[in-house]
Amino acid sequence: MDLSSFLPFRDEMVKVYHCLTTNATHTSEKPVFSELKVRRYSCPLEDVSNFITNKIESWVGWELKNQKTAVGGMKTIRAEVSSFALLGMKIDVTFGLVEETDINGRKITTVNGKAHTRIDSKGDLGESRRMLRMMLASLDFEFRPQIVHEDEYVHRSIDPKNSNAAFQQLFDESTLEHRPSTPKAKSIELKKPVKKQIEFKSSKNSGETVKAPISSQAIPVATNGAQTTTAPDSDVEEVKKPAKPKITVISLKKNS
Repeated sequence: MDLSSFLPFRDEMVKVYHCLTTNATHTSEKPVFSELKVRRYSCPLEDVSNFITNKIESWVGWELKNQKTAVGGMKTIRAEVSSFALLGMKIDVTFGLVEETDINGRKITTVNGKAHTRIDSKGDLGESRRMLRMMLASLDFEFRPQIVHEDEYVHRSIDPKNSNAAFQQLFDESTLEHRPSTPKAKSIELKKPVKKQIEFKSSKNSGETVKAPISSQAIPVATNGAQTTTAPDSDVEEVKKPAKPKITVISLKKNS
């Protein structure tokens, strides 16, 4: 026996904990909250699908995004909800429907759902759970004569353990983690241009060299097909060319 069941206000404390620590929720066979249990109705899939889409289009703050039918007959209905309690925060709600035939040839439609709040904090004050509960409660009221309970489903289904295994896995084992609404921008670093030094030799014979800094801008410029060079910066020291040696020619006069 679980001794925690004797604690006063245990269910209320669990609900408060989930409201402050999670921003996503989904239905399952054994949920923490009884209102998030998987629903099954003894009616065709189209009847349940039409009811869900009509409710989404008529409710204030709800907007139908898309409807898709996957391979295997699973149908998904995706909607976007604006939360009044969270000052207009968006909640992504998805419902999954699958149809099967029981041993008597009658249709059974299974309904699953999940919701995720687009909020930067970890908790959404239970808004995602309330959105699912709103739709599931409406389904229970509309199809109350066709509700299929768990014991009845075990007797009517041909293979209750494996018939909806793949469909249930998409919702029970899906990881609904916190995702920030807007990613943080990365800072861009601007590097300063590095000055390089170029060696200038005064002459071929002399070994003296003069180093002068030069900026990152290109020095050579070509115009009209002829390559010219611009004057170096003021930092470049002028190199003097060595003077050429003077040669004197001595002519000898011949005596007549």
